[in-house]
Amino acid sequence: MEKFLSNTLINGISSGDRKCQELLYKKFYSYGMSICLRYAANREESLEILHDGYLNVFQHIDRYDPGQPFTFWFRRILINGAINYYKKNLNHTNNIGLEQIREIPDPGKNASDDLKYMEMIQLIQALPIRYRTVFNLYVIEGYDHQEISELMGIAVGTSKSNLHRARQKLRAMLTIGNHEEASIKHD
Repeated sequence: MEKFLSNTLINGISSGDRKCQELLYKKFYSYGMSICLRYAANREESLEILHDGYLNVFQHIDRYDPGQPFTFWFRRILINGAINYYKKNLNHTNNIGLEQIREIPDPGKNASDDLKYMEMIQLIQALPIRYRTVFNLYVIEGYDHQEISELMGIAVGTSKSNLHRARQKLRAMLTIGNHEEASIKHD
C-alpha cells in the first residue's frame, strides 16, 4: 500500500472524479476498516464510520498535505469520526452478552498465545462504547488522558476510570470459563 497519494489522484478526487474516489476507497479500505473495527461495536458500525470518513476525505482533500503520508491524515479523520459517532450514539448503547462473541480463546491455554487479531477485536467490540473508545485512544493510538478528555469532552479522571474498567472487563472476558452464562453489563 502506497502511503502517499499522486497529484493526479488528488486532483481527480478534488474535481469529483468517481473513478479516482473508487481507486482511493479500494486502496485504503482494509487499512481504514482495521481502525474502525476497534472503535465500533460491530461491522455495520465500522462501515458507517469508515464511509463517513471517506466522505470527509472526498470533501476535504484540499486539506491533505501531499508531503505527508496519506495514512496519517486518514487515520486522524477516522479516529475523529469514531469519537463523533461515540458522542452521537452515547445514549443508544445496548448490553452485549459474551454469547454474541463467536469465539473465545480456550481458558485452559495461555490467552495471549492463542488470541488472534479478530478475536481481540471482538473482545474490544464487546466493551461498552465509552470504555472501548478510551481503551483504543490510550492503548492503541497512544493518546494521554488529558488529550482523551479534550477529544471526548470528559474529565481526566473519567478517562482514567474508563481505561481501568475496560482493562478489568477485558481480563474478565479472557478468563471466563463459561461464557454462555456470563454477560457484560454496561456501567
